[in-house]
Amino acid sequence: MALESPSLTDRFKLGLEAPICLTWELTYACNLACVHCLSSSGRRDPRELSTSEAKALIDEMAELKIFYVNIGGGEPMIRSDFFEIIDHCVDRGVGVKFSTNGTRLDAEKAERLAKSDYVDVQISLDGADAVTNDAVRGEGSYDAAIQAMENLVAANFGQFKISVVMTRHNIPQLDAFEALADHYGAQLRLTRLRPSGRGADTWDELHPTAGQQRELYDWLITRTNVLTGDSFFHLSAFGDALDGLNLCGAGRVVCLIDPVGDVYACPFVIHDEFLAGNVRDPGAFTSVWRDSDLFRSLREPSSAGACASCGSYDACQGGCMAAKFFTGIPLDGPDPECVYGHGETAMAKVAVELRPGPSVDHSARVPVRLGVSS
Repeated sequence: MALESPSLTDRFKLGLEAPICLTWELTYACNLACVHCLSSSGRRDPRELSTSEAKALIDEMAELKIFYVNIGGGEPMIRSDFFEIIDHCVDRGVGVKFSTNGTRLDAEKAERLAKSDYVDVQISLDGADAVTNDAVRGEGSYDAAIQAMENLVAANFGQFKISVVMTRHNIPQLDAFEALADHYGAQLRLTRLRPSGRGADTWDELHPTAGQQRELYDWLITRTNVLTGDSFFHLSAFGDALDGLNLCGAGRVVCLIDPVGDVYACPFVIHDEFLAGNVRDPGAFTSVWRDSDLFRSLREPSSAGACASCGSYDACQGGCMAAKFFTGIPLDGPDPECVYGHGETAMAKVAVELRPGPSVDHSARVPVRLGVSS
């Protein structure tokens, strides 16, 4: 009798020879100061990778046959060599998806992007109106993002993405976000708020309520055209699984490279406990991905821990590692937004002051003004 082949999800849990995609923060410099910024961005780190080091890393990605790279920051377009880096990715056959607040995306840059092959643009927007958005991202940021979208449309860029971090203040605007995306011929991408970076300080205030989690699930289950990047797999415990792998891919199929070349298991856990190595180390990124002790441990079979007795564990897989870590819940504990409320019970046992904080903070020392880089 033939043995049953492992599912694609089971194979991914064991890790791959190279990540399907990786997130690369080009710089910690940013001209905004979003209150939920997962990397606490603001000031440029003087140790960030040089242009030549960035190109060498791209060459390595090409050799590893990494399908695409998610480029972010900070604000990646602040780097003077931004287009040189993007062009090198395209030349080497590495697809680019980059996120921007839109403040640097003028008409000229929109036209240049429209001429690039295999480049996808995501405009960050956290409110369907200026009042909601600017309370999180800063005064004037809504108008700047809308202008960037107008510039992309005028340049005939094609379908770009509107990327929204879901909070308790914008959950009621789901239909309005959908209408906004339809208006610009864009695709809507929703992501989960994590208690990382400055988000650790605002998570209690901003993360959606239990009722809103259900509202979001019911809305997403009928919108297969809305992207989520697998952000909300913890909500699959409500019933039918949302589209995606529905598992934590940290160190298995995804990872993060920060501006100074440090490699973390996940874009949402920029903390020393999840630091696997640095691309400047011997063997470069390939060695970190394939041989680091941290990534090897993450690929080992894990138990359901405190969730073992829950009948929905197979659906939600225990939830998000980053959300648990930064709220002080053990990694084998329930997600803080567990749909059955187990996460709230677990959090109640941890004093707020004992929750882990970010290992680095690049927040601007003085208030920033829109359009002025730090």
